Amino acid sequence: MNQAHTIRVLLADDQAMMRAGLRALLEDSADITVVGEAGDGREAVRQAGILRPAVVVMDVRMPAMDGIEATRAIMTDRRLAGVRVLIVTTFELDEYIFAALRAGASGFVVKDNEPEDLIRAVRAVAAGASMLAPSVTNRVVHEFASRAKELPPASALDRLTDREREVMALAAQGLSNDQIALRLYVSVATVKTHISRLMLKLDARDRAQVVVTAYETGLVRPGWMT
Repeated sequence: MNQAHTIRVLLADDQAMMRAGLRALLEDSADITVVGEAGDGREAVRQAGILRPAVVVMDVRMPAMDGIEATRAIMTDRRLAGVRVLIVTTFELDEYIFAALRAGASGFVVKDNEPEDLIRAVRAVAAGASMLAPSVTNRVVHEFASRAKELPPASALDRLTDREREVMALAAQGLSNDQIALRLYVSVATVKTHISRLMLKLDARDRAQVVVTAYETGLVRPGWMT
């Protein structure tokens, strides 16, 4: 694998055994290399500044600084604009996921998922996409979006066309680009264009941030289904 195309990953987890397992799993893929490890959030932020990985695989509960605060610190550092965060958690930590997405995480996977899910997630996040599996995202976001504080004004949507709002609402409900295309009777390429424009207009890093904004502005309410 060409070094230039290798995905550089930083692992952040307070359990050494978990980091060792994640390293072995990820480095079994020829296109992924683990460039560093951190045992707490503060160290993860420091290592991200030094190593500039493509993806930080971040645990939530860690000493010194938790994964949410570490994610926020990385996402707000302009020097780390190319670094993305993938949260790795358990269902027992559902209440943290929405906060992590608001902090700038590009998605999340569950620790007891299949190993291939983590590898796919790392590749997706590194490619600029987000990992928002409908089966997990709907459960988490629908339940906790209504608890978000300091919501941005609905005027954030004023710059959007009616069709862009439609696409945004469907994405927030967990539909894939293919499913949105079928629902709206348009091509997948058209949906991708709308998503790209949404990210630009909303100053969102990726699809995950578009989803968060949809709930925060009230475009979609928890529990809505169409």
